[in-house]
Amino acid sequence: MTESIPHAVSDDAAASTAPVADGSTGSTGRSGMSRRGLLGWAGAGAAAMGVAGFAGGRASAQEPPPPPPAAPDAYPFHGERQAGIVTPAQDRLHFASFDLTTTSREDVVALLTAWTAAAAELTAGRPVGGDPASYDAPPNDTGEASGLAASRLTLTFGFGPTLFRDAAGKDRFGLAARQPAALRRLPHFPADNLDPRRSDGDLCVQACADDPQVAVHAIRNLSRIAFGTAALRWSQLGFGRTSSTSTSQATPRNLFGFKDGTANLKAEDPDAVSRHVWVGAGDDPRAGWLAGGSYLVARRINMTIETWDRTSLSEQESLVGRDRKEGAPLSGGTEFTEPDFALTGRGGAPLVAMNSHVRLAHPSQNGGVQMLRRGYNFTDGNDELGRLDAGLFFIAYVRDPRTQYVPMQTRMSRQDGLMEYLQHRGSALFAVPPGARPGEHIGRALFA
Repeated sequence: MTESIPHAVSDDAAASTAPVADGSTGSTGRSGMSRRGLLGWAGAGAAAMGVAGFAGGRASAQEPPPPPPAAPDAYPFHGERQAGIVTPAQDRLHFASFDLTTTSREDVVALLTAWTAAAAELTAGRPVGGDPASYDAPPNDTGEASGLAASRLTLTFGFGPTLFRDAAGKDRFGLAARQPAALRRLPHFPADNLDPRRSDGDLCVQACADDPQVAVHAIRNLSRIAFGTAALRWSQLGFGRTSSTSTSQATPRNLFGFKDGTANLKAEDPDAVSRHVWVGAGDDPRAGWLAGGSYLVARRINMTIETWDRTSLSEQESLVGRDRKEGAPLSGGTEFTEPDFALTGRGGAPLVAMNSHVRLAHPSQNGGVQMLRRGYNFTDGNDELGRLDAGLFFIAYVRDPRTQYVPMQTRMSRQDGLMEYLQHRGSALFAVPPGARPGEHIGRALFA
């Protein structure tokens, strides 16, 4: 799907057993309890013990205590591929884009080395850097996540086109000859209304976790480490995933109230993921360093919530191409029934409208291309007119944005009926290198 709402209402979606690092599989359960979950468990346990004591008097003292909460799940940072791509999508997001402020290639390598070391600690639920050298020195970790579980935190790093060449085409760090052919600034699509302050960047970090404080803590500490070498350009908080990357996850809903990501690529289908997500060794002779990695498309899509809320249910369903209650295509069946685009109704009109999101985003209408989406709902308060500043922060991973994303989004920008209710305000493309092995830093092959 594209991101028009492709990503919000999209016809792509869910996934399965929990891959430990976007490659291997591990626990399929939710990550360990967050601070809030632990408090809830403790309260429930206390209440249960109180009831037992009231009913059984002294006998309750002989009852075994309730089992302790399960140990939190954590995804290791090191691995063949970066975590946070096919990893089962977590509940919270903090996405950050950075601009480099240095002109030294050595400084960039030093930053990536420091970020890699910090990411290994953060994803394990440990503070960054250990104890400070002295009591009078600033602490190495900002501390607001102390005592919290790892919450399935993943940190995924990417490189923007301007890491290789500046806006004038000048080689910044001696990397221009290794810039992937597909890594170019995304075009200005029809109906785009982009804010440059929310677009592009030299580097990006995607932090996903089941506790928002853990995700924010990670970006805060990586920003602190980058001081003097890179500065935060823009960032986005997200809540409530809008797609599933594993068959173990139910299909979520976007802020329009519809199930989103029904047909998304799943981690349990490695052949499809390999075909549509991972860059191949022979894809680009200039960018062998990216083999095993992917491309990350990020788009900030505002929804005109108030207008949508005054639209009839029949019109909403027609624009989406699915019923709101179950998520089934309007051609009939259940949520996971393939839409029948040839089926017509009264007057010979197709049951799934020609301008519906589902039709325009479906692989059968786009040469079979698919994307792995990891988008999130967002709300940033109200705008100056009192309307919700809310929508979808669309994230998709693709093997080649030139063939998988750009043509689809161009078509949807022109034809998707949902565009009346959407405003694309931010846009960025990043190359996501493969994972780092112990002793290596992210992107080592690029700088070698």
